[in-house]
Amino acid sequence: MSNYQASVNWLFEQLPMYQRVGDSAFKKDLSNSLLLAEELGHPEKHFKSIHVAGTNGKGSTSHMLASVLQQSGYKVGLYTSPHLKDFRERIRVNGIMIGEEEVIRFVDEYKEFFEENSLSFFEMTVGLAFHYFRNEKVDIAVIEVGLGGRLDSTNIITPEVSVITNIGFDHTQMLGDTISEIAAEKAGIIKQGIPVVIGETVPDSRFVFEQVAEQQLAPISFAEEMNFDGYTSDLKGAYQTRNIRTVLATIGVMRDAGWNISEEAVVHGLNKVEKNTGLMGRWQLLQENPKVICDTAHNKEGLEIVLRQLLAQNYEKLHIVLGTVNDKDLTKILPLFPKDAIYYFSRPDIPRGLQAEILRDTAAQFGLKGKAYQQVGEALSVALNSAEKNDVVFIGGSTFTVADALLTY
Repeated sequence: MSNYQASVNWLFEQLPMYQRVGDSAFKKDLSNSLLLAEELGHPEKHFKSIHVAGTNGKGSTSHMLASVLQQSGYKVGLYTSPHLKDFRERIRVNGIMIGEEEVIRFVDEYKEFFEENSLSFFEMTVGLAFHYFRNEKVDIAVIEVGLGGRLDSTNIITPEVSVITNIGFDHTQMLGDTISEIAAEKAGIIKQGIPVVIGETVPDSRFVFEQVAEQQLAPISFAEEMNFDGYTSDLKGAYQTRNIRTVLATIGVMRDAGWNISEEAVVHGLNKVEKNTGLMGRWQLLQENPKVICDTAHNKEGLEIVLRQLLAQNYEKLHIVLGTVNDKDLTKILPLFPKDAIYYFSRPDIPRGLQAEILRDTAAQFGLKGKAYQQVGEALSVALNSAEKNDVVFIGGSTFTVADALLTY
């Protein structure tokens, strides 16, 4: 393929992908991931790694860890998903996105293999990331789980440490509808003898993690039991205090294993996450007067914290640009939103995007009033034109709503 956009379009359109089409893209085993790894010469065996899973916070935690390791002088790969503006955000080395030529070359070289073996978008993308990290000779890569853990395409690595941030109700149609079932899927990243750090627990999830860790003879640490006062980050979401704690517990495990990570590197790394890694969309302030904030929180546990922080802002009126995907249980999230805000309902620009009219009509049943717009950009434009300088405009409900909004900034 002669150009980058054609290569990316092929990756997106050729095969089902969970973020776009839902659970029909969710694979029930790792056979394709192992097949591709073999075809590529097992790149995952050529670099050290940290594996990060969890319902909420795994993206922020991954970026924080990468930032601290960069500040320590290591060459750091970072694999995360989904992206917000450019596909290449998923694959970075020391914060720099993979080059367009690398993507083109990889797709051209292995396209026939992908088609013959019906690989999913996610399997191909993980293969690209691991292939690139090996070629770049990274010292360590921070690898974020895409979905679940046990059957996730990333789960062919043997990391230095496994991290599970927390457990909540998300993607229940694939991971199970109880905390224990979801925890068991996430615990699938716990490997024989490899230390695991757990960010937050509830009794049902803690029991599962302790059980699996014992079976795997994996040393287990619980970040919530540790005291890490006084640390700050340039990521200003209220929920980041929990992620910082998880990161610090993980750094402790790595130091014990001989990694050279100074206190200065930790402090600077935590406060330069956006600069070092390019992270976007986490309580991101887009402008002042009116203040515009976006956040990718999209499930009950994440939205509860974000909306609490939003309602603590000073404003005359609150404007909310809201869009979700069509498999979201709206009865769980809509009751969390304030009734006295002005709503601009919109549809994220992906096949799974929920029609704005359906969202508007469902929201009305919970006392949330506003108009429907076909595109997030249009909804945001109307909100900005309606808002006075002392108002706040919030954009959220889905990663893809935030992604569409960021294209206008």
